[in-house]
Amino acid sequence: MKPRKNKINRIRTFALSLVFIGVIIMYAGIFFKSHPIVMTLFMILGLLAVIGSTVTYAWIGLISTKAAQVECPNCGGLTKIIGRVDMCGHCQEPLTMDPSLEGKEFDEMYNKPSQNK
Repeated sequence: MKPRKNKINRIRTFALSLVFIGVIIMYAGIFFKSHPIVMTLFMILGLLAVIGSTVTYAWIGLISTKAAQVECPNCGGLTKIIGRVDMCGHCQEPLTMDPSLEGKEFDEMYNKPSQNK
């Protein structure tokens, strides 16, 4: 079973990877010095990846301010929950604020609108 992380940390990891991907794309553009148009294209694509990272960080920051903050019953740490089910940011304990889901097996599908029955 793969290790699970809460949604906020997964989105932040994605945003961080966009920064590195953007830098690598821009660095790849250096190999095309003799073709200025191709080099410029790589630089622009890399810049767009870095800008995408900035937008993603801003978006998750806004979501994070609206997320419900709860105390994990397992480790006692404060963590934020996005959606109906999420993981503790400290100990990866499955958490829910929906009483109808208490005691059920953790499944990310509970966050999808089609599962909100």
